[in-house]
Amino acid sequence: MINCHCEDCQLASGAPFASGIVVRTADLQISGTPRSHAVRASSGGLTTRSFCAECGTPLFTQSSTYPQVTSIRFPSLDDTSGFKPTLDIYTASAQGWVCLDEALPHFPQSPQQ
Repeated sequence: MINCHCEDCQLASGAPFASGIVVRTADLQISGTPRSHAVRASSGGLTTRSFCAECGTPLFTQSSTYPQVTSIRFPSLDDTSGFKPTLDIYTASAQGWVCLDEALPHFPQSPQQ
């Protein structure tokens, strides 16, 4: 469970960061047909954002840079009470007025970089 502060997530979410649950793409089962929009991320990879075709709720994001994982946007969960971020990534792009939780690990980029 992460908070991503990259500029792409800020633009896509309309907020200072996007929160999600990172899962193995192979373990993800999607029912229905979400709509998708692909953009070239600042990393150079292709990011595909999928959302509900009915109401527009952001559902999940997939990246060509890390195809083995998918980030499920936490607001799309039926029960968000169990969501507790475990780290903040791309904090080099975090807005200066955002109060980062000092109890969480912070990564200026992605932990894999």
